[in-house]
Amino acid sequence: MNSIQKKIWGLAIIVLLIMAITWVSLIYYNQKMLDQYNAILERYLIMNEISRKSQQTVTALNNYLLIPSIENFEVIDENKKQIQMMKHEVTLFKNVENELALTNYVNLIDSLVDTVERSVFFQTEEETEYSMTAFKEATHISNFISERTLTLIDLELRTYDLFYRGIMDQSEDLKRLGFWLLLLITFLLLLFTYWFSLRITKPVEKLTRAANELSKGRFDLKVEVDSHDEIAFLAKMFDRMRVNINNLISEIQHKAQLEKELQQSKLLLKESQLRHLQSQINPHFLFNTLNTLSKKAYMEGSEETSDLLVSVAGLLRYNLKHLDKPMTLFDEVNVLKQYIDIQKSRYTDRLHFVTEIDESCLSIAIPGLTLQPLVENAVIYAVEPQEEGGTIWFRIKDNGAKVTIEVEDNGPGMTEEKIQEILEGKEDTTSGHATGIGLSNVVKRLRLFNGSEEVMKIESKLGSGTKVMIHLLKDRGLEEHDKNTNRG
Repeated sequence: MNSIQKKIWGLAIIVLLIMAITWVSLIYYNQKMLDQYNAILERYLIMNEISRKSQQTVTALNNYLLIPSIENFEVIDENKKQIQMMKHEVTLFKNVENELALTNYVNLIDSLVDTVERSVFFQTEEETEYSMTAFKEATHISNFISERTLTLIDLELRTYDLFYRGIMDQSEDLKRLGFWLLLLITFLLLLFTYWFSLRITKPVEKLTRAANELSKGRFDLKVEVDSHDEIAFLAKMFDRMRVNINNLISEIQHKAQLEKELQQSKLLLKESQLRHLQSQINPHFLFNTLNTLSKKAYMEGSEETSDLLVSVAGLLRYNLKHLDKPMTLFDEVNVLKQYIDIQKSRYTDRLHFVTEIDESCLSIAIPGLTLQPLVENAVIYAVEPQEEGGTIWFRIKDNGAKVTIEVEDNGPGMTEEKIQEILEGKEDTTSGHATGIGLSNVVKRLRLFNGSEEVMKIESKLGSGTKVMIHLLKDRGLEEHDKNTNRG
């Protein structure tokens, strides 16, 4: 995969290569012209040096003829060697234009060297006249070499005049080439930079548009980027995130729909249960009849009977008005006391009811008609069958975040299978209950109210009594109670 960093490095390398090629080309052409110019200048310098050395040789010969010392001889010999070396360099300058003139020029150099050697030889043999004659001839040859040097330089100038003009024309062409090459390189670089920037910015723009669409909640648009770098990988991960979010939203919507349907089912179930409970009593007829009987008993002087009828009427009134909404523990306890008063009038000393109530918990909300069925169940199974009666303990305890309500009796107890039937809602025997509400019904209503399965615990063994414990969440109960109060 080509990364953005590799693309940037590629752009930098291409720019450097173009600059390097341009620089090398310019250096090459400049060096070529400079070499040509140096070669021509070298020709002029060598020929001029030959002319100067020829004169120095004649001067050295004159000094030797005047003072024939070893030092003067060595000077002559050194000049000859230098002239010989420069003669070989001059022979390399031959071309079609100067071949004849250059050949004569080389012969003059040889003649000068021979004449100088002959003059030195005659001087050594003490033939002064011949030596002077050779000296004069060497002087003429040296002057002739100087003239020929000027002639050759002039010929060279005429020969290389076109070359000089060519160099100037090449220089101008090179300037124009450099200018157009610079424009071409600039244009290519701009074009490549534009293409390169599009390769980076277009995927970013697509990714930006996709993010904008996602911010508007459109999770159905696929994110596609046709590059092969980190942006493509980012777009791929972005699209995967879009798919995951879309799936999550669909799942949440599905769960919300299921939750809504479940809540509606629970409400319908609760409503049907409450209406079923209320339909099991002929409420208004019984309530009016009890009120009439209470007044009649009071007028006849039966105050105890009147109080009993008042308790029954109060219990009935509570059942009629508050079965369909949560109540506080305070209200439930008051109704429970009325129920116990009624049962005590029936069982007298056979019913022992012991309470242990934490007053700070009485403001907690609880479904209406919950405590009475619990105690009533204990009366039916622990007190009524026993000749000597029985004892029921009723407790309300504060357990931090929960309130625990206990109803314990010393009756015959029940089997584990019976306990499981009650907790699983399979037991629905309501015979003998004044309200027609059994423990299973209480368990169901508490679970609907608390929103939890763990609402009741039953501890019992055959022959050792039964303890029923229910747990109420303080926060849940208060919240539910406030909602229903506002609705009422």
